[in-house]
Amino acid sequence: MSTGREIEDLLRRHAPQVLGALVRRYGHFDAAEDAVQEALLAAAGQWPSAGLPDNPRGWLIKVASRRLTDALRSEEARRAREEKAAALAPRDAFVTTDRAPREDDTLSLLFLCCHPDLPPPAQIALTLRAVGGLTTAEIARAYLVPEATMAQRISRAKQKVRGVRFGRPDNWAERLPAVLQTLYLIFNEGHTATSGPSLQRRDLAGEAIRLTRTVHRLLPDAGEVAGLLALMLLTDARRDARSGPHGELIPLDEQDRDRWDKAAIEEGVALVTHALSRGPAGPYQVRAAIAAVHDEAPAAEATDWREILGLYDVLVRLVPGPLERLGRAIAVAMVQGPQAGLAELDALEGELKTGHRLDAVRGHLLERAGSYDDARAAYESAAAKTLSLPEQRYLRARAARLRP
Repeated sequence: MSTGREIEDLLRRHAPQVLGALVRRYGHFDAAEDAVQEALLAAAGQWPSAGLPDNPRGWLIKVASRRLTDALRSEEARRAREEKAAALAPRDAFVTTDRAPREDDTLSLLFLCCHPDLPPPAQIALTLRAVGGLTTAEIARAYLVPEATMAQRISRAKQKVRGVRFGRPDNWAERLPAVLQTLYLIFNEGHTATSGPSLQRRDLAGEAIRLTRTVHRLLPDAGEVAGLLALMLLTDARRDARSGPHGELIPLDEQDRDRWDKAAIEEGVALVTHALSRGPAGPYQVRAAIAAVHDEAPAAEATDWREILGLYDVLVRLVPGPLERLGRAIAVAMVQGPQAGLAELDALEGELKTGHRLDAVRGHLLERAGSYDDARAAYESAAAKTLSLPEQRYLRARAARLRP
């Protein structure tokens, strides 16, 4: 008999497929999502004792479609529009066959959730809710906002996409970057939380990886999808070594590399190597290549910083953003010395006006250059700008070390 955890994983895997099947057939995003949630609850209550049905996905679709058609019929009756209810498909229109699920449904849901009319926070919230299967409360906790606030954000997002044609859009290739950016933002928040008591939110990082795997399976020839998945795997491979026993931050050069996930590194390296061999490199592939150089180094001092600098030169040509240039400045410092890196940081002064990363990097480079008073001031400035408690403690400890 399947365990509760196995059933939970199965339900989470099937949920977006079931929702996509209902939205494709009936529309009514809100009502379809409610019906799917009811079907999932029914399954969670019945399957542990009754056992798994022969076709779990078909069972869920059948139950959810019944709940949806019942709800729509009730709504139509209330509004005295019986003719519309009569036009609905029969209750058993979805039969529990063993045919493969329509793979496009999950991808279509992602495109719908990342509709260009939605702002990025709404895209993230709707993606986690509809495709990731997280509850509104879970998403709210992950982003440290009240549940009511997150519920309003998701509700407004649903209103925005109401009436949008379901399916892979004609301009899907143009929309794919928005999907990948949303998944990348979710992963980054999970890998290094922007606020709160924990350095990492592993549930978010894991969900981002799972969803990116789904996109990669559906679009196996898309190099940037493979690049993003590789980047996530290579970055997440270090997660167990990033925190100490009390949740304290451990920087990359001080981590115990024996605790890195070797299987994830091998998979990530294979993915990015294959993607780079097939055509022009995109930003996610280059970022993954940088991560691979770090992960394949047996020790911090063995890191090939010249190769990393060359890769950053490629990256900033593709994406000349301030964060990419900040990463390049670190590589410059490691190859040419801290003063060269500090000169690169000066050019970024007006572009990175928010956040703590510029001051944190400046503190590290000033410390390496022997300018301890200036380094201490930079660390303290960075600590004052971050809402992450582990990062605050780390930066203040670095500053305290430099006090005379």
